Amino acid sequence: QPTAVILDWAGTTVDYGSCGPAAVFQQIFASQGVPVTAAEAREPMGRAKRDHIATVSRMPRVAAAWQERHGVPCSEADIDGMYADFLPLQKRVLAERSGVIPGVVDAIEKLRILGCPIGSSTGYTRELMEVVVPLAAEQGYRPDVVCTADDVPQGRPHPFLNRLVAQRLGVELSPNVIVVDDTSVGIEAGLRAGCTTVAVSKTGNMLGLDEAEVRALTADELAARLQRIEADFRGLGAHHVIESVADLPALLARI
Repeated sequence: QPTAVILDWAGTTVDYGSCGPAAVFQQIFASQGVPVTAAEAREPMGRAKRDHIATVSRMPRVAAAWQERHGVPCSEADIDGMYADFLPLQKRVLAERSGVIPGVVDAIEKLRILGCPIGSSTGYTRELMEVVVPLAAEQGYRPDVVCTADDVPQGRPHPFLNRLVAQRLGVELSPNVIVVDDTSVGIEAGLRAGCTTVAVSKTGNMLGLDEAEVRALTADELAARLQRIEADFRGLGAHHVIESVADLPALLARI
C-alpha cells in the first residue's frame, strides 16, 4: 500500500488535455509579434510559469524570431513583462478550464478507503490556484495538501515540490510515495525525489487534446499516439504509464 499519492493538477486531475495554459502561452507570445506553435508552448509544461515562458523564449526558432521581430534578444525584462501579462489572462481562462477529469473523484475515493493521503503540486502560483482549488472542490476533488510553484525555491524538474508535499502530509519520501504527472518535468521531479512515478498519457499535456478532440480520433490513431507517448515516458524513466488517474486504483492494486 502506498504511504501517499502526490498528484499534479492540469492534465492530471483537472483541465482534460491541459489546454488552458497552452493556449495562454501562445497568446502572450503572439501579442509580442512572435507566434509560437502549440508544440512549442507545451514542451516545458509542468515548470513554474515564469520559467516556462523563459524556456520557450530560448528555443532556437523562437529566439531567432524574437531577434528578427524586435532587433534584440528576448531579455529578462521582456520575460517579466510576458509573465505579468500571463497571470491575469490565465486566471480568466482557469475559470473555464478547471473541470475535474472524469473518473478522478471516484479514484480518489477508492484511495481514501485504503487510508492513503492525497497530496498535490502544480507549476501554477498560489494566486492561480485560488481560482482552481474551490472549483475542483465544488466538483468533489479535495486533496489534503496543495503546494504551488511559489512555495519552493525552484519548481520542476527539481524535487522540492514533492519534498514539501510529503513534509506537509507527514510522510517520508520513498518508493512507497506515488507521484502522478502528465509532463516530462513532473516525471523527472518524481524520480529525483526517489518516488515511484506514474505518467498520465491520454488526459494530459503529451496528447494535448480535450475530450471532444480525443473522441474525434479513430481508435487506431488514438492507440498509436498513446503508444508513442508511453514509449516517450518510459524513455524518461517513468515506472508506470496509465491513460488517466481513473486507472490509478487498478494500477496500485496490481503493484
